[in-house]
Amino acid sequence: MSVRTFPPLDLAVPDRREWIVSRVLERRSQTDGDRPFLELLDQPALTYAEVDRRVNALAHGFRALGVTRGDRALVMLPNSIEFLLVWWALNRLGAVEVPINHAYKGYFLEHVVNNSGARVIVIASDLVERLQASEARLPELETAVVHGGDDRLPGFARLRAIPFTELDTGRDDPPGVELSHRDLLAIMYTSGTTGPSKGVMMPNAHCHLFAELTANLTRLTQDDVYFVATPLYHGNAPMMQVYPAMLRGGRAVVCPRFSASEWADQIRRSGATVTNLLGVMMEFVFRQPERPGDRDHRLRVALGQPAPAAIVEDFKRRFGIPRVLEYYGMTEIGIVTMMPWDDVRPGSCGVAVSEWFDLEIVDPETDEPRAPGEVGELLVRPKAPWLFNQGYWRMPDTTLEALRNVWYHTGDGLTRDADGYFSFVDRMRDVIRRRAVNISSYDVERVVADHEDVAECAAVAVPSGLPGGEDEIKLCLVLRAGATLDPEPFLAWCEDRMPYFAVPRYLEVLPALPRTPNDKVQKYRLRETGVAAAWDRVKAGYQLAEERKKAETRRRQRTQRG
Repeated sequence: MSVRTFPPLDLAVPDRREWIVSRVLERRSQTDGDRPFLELLDQPALTYAEVDRRVNALAHGFRALGVTRGDRALVMLPNSIEFLLVWWALNRLGAVEVPINHAYKGYFLEHVVNNSGARVIVIASDLVERLQASEARLPELETAVVHGGDDRLPGFARLRAIPFTELDTGRDDPPGVELSHRDLLAIMYTSGTTGPSKGVMMPNAHCHLFAELTANLTRLTQDDVYFVATPLYHGNAPMMQVYPAMLRGGRAVVCPRFSASEWADQIRRSGATVTNLLGVMMEFVFRQPERPGDRDHRLRVALGQPAPAAIVEDFKRRFGIPRVLEYYGMTEIGIVTMMPWDDVRPGSCGVAVSEWFDLEIVDPETDEPRAPGEVGELLVRPKAPWLFNQGYWRMPDTTLEALRNVWYHTGDGLTRDADGYFSFVDRMRDVIRRRAVNISSYDVERVVADHEDVAECAAVAVPSGLPGGEDEIKLCLVLRAGATLDPEPFLAWCEDRMPYFAVPRYLEVLPALPRTPNDKVQKYRLRETGVAAAWDRVKAGYQLAEERKKAETRRRQRTQRG
């Protein structure tokens, strides 16, 4: 029996030298300028021509700030039209977008800003206080472009602040910078395993192939509407939703933030035909009470990573969605397996995209191939240049480790059956995935180590009980002599210094951390002990501020629905 692979792609842009995001936008504005392209949910759509003009105006504004080819510029905005306009405007100059999770604060924020070496940040006005709190520890940052807040500028000790409106020069002529598919389009920070978060260097061609693959997987056309509810600071939303819509001349509707309770209504209002669901999003939507309008929409396909086998068929029936398709991908490698349209197998993430990638399942210790059906680490390498990450920004040792033996090591355990279908089994590295967000255990530990009562600590992933391999965070603590742990004040301290999704659920105090003879913490032993002896903030009824806010939002929505 032959091993199945994904069929050759139908490329919207056949010439790889033209795989440049802002150039694709420019061509689309010339051929389909009057077609609606980009809109914020429930707001009027911008046409391709209008988007292109606004991108040129912003590009000239960034140039006036001194942003040039190769410069990094940070973007810390919520899901918005402006986020995407800034991304494309920077690309027009050959500059590199560095998106930041807008929940970041303290060390999490400072690491990304300092590691990137960016001199300019575009930041939402309601996030400025975090920048002010860290300003003294951001030596290379020079300028904050503040979006929102009625152009009222915050005070900084050293940074220059300008309103976002000042970037809009009104010039609609292209800035005239020569661009290449080899140029970096973005540096996206993804979770570290034994160190801090790593900046993935993503060339234009790498990001473009993301979009071409998604367009083929979903069979996208210019009549499609892509509903975008995942964060724009992740690779999924810009590369796998907005960019594919642009490639095919379709429309992208950006939702400010994902809401499980409002998802079905938003899909209907947007007119969406395609959308993506990451992590536990599908499970959260499925848990909502059934409503008469659940099937009242135009959605024809949803991508899931994962699409939980236990609920996917019931999910399709309940919401009347003809197809839910799974795939496997990462920021570093793009999409390397996709589900064939005519043979969907629940629980699998599809077959290899062998036209563009080599894939191997290997022993994680030796890199020797594993037999079909055996669990091993997935290794990937591209078949053409510039279709892959170019390593981790300012982290050469980490880059060499990930790309050893001329393969990218995903750190994920998969199997491949005799027919060529891959299935995700588990992660093989010390990384925590909670609510579809990858969290560096190192970053959590780095913050907690500053607490006056903590001698040492280790953060590990423990099962959440939700499908799709989601985790919760268990924090193991060794306290200083004479100290005791009062969980609620401790968590409040953590919440002030880290994003809400990184605040541990479980706290366990130990006399010492288990270690190897070489003095490395044996985190597998901390995972194996589970949570039986740990304090659980959920069982204790402790709510984070973000959780309280979400609960209040849900209460208001229920009240409004009557």
